[in-house]
Amino acid sequence: MPYKRKSRGRSKGAKGRSGFVQCANCGELVPRDKAKKVTRRLSLVDPALAKELRQKGAYISAPVDTKYYCVSCAVHYGIVKVRSREERKFRIGRRF
Repeated sequence: MPYKRKSRGRSKGAKGRSGFVQCANCGELVPRDKAKKVTRRLSLVDPALAKELRQKGAYISAPVDTKYYCVSCAVHYGIVKVRSREERKFRIGRRF
């Protein structure tokens, strides 16, 4: 049967089986190397107050929030775009 992508939608290479993670939106169990990982830094302080505190020399930590999404939820939220066959051959940043 023909396949759509060279990697078959995975990033595991020749590692064998990979672990599963749960989608942050729908709860589906997705292989870790197939899930779309989104990392964001959370600000615990109001931006205006944070600016003043930084001017005074305070260090403001920002915890990192990591979420995994299944492919269908990632497309729905716009994390990844649906691309044509020609565009799929290239990574997002490179077009040559």
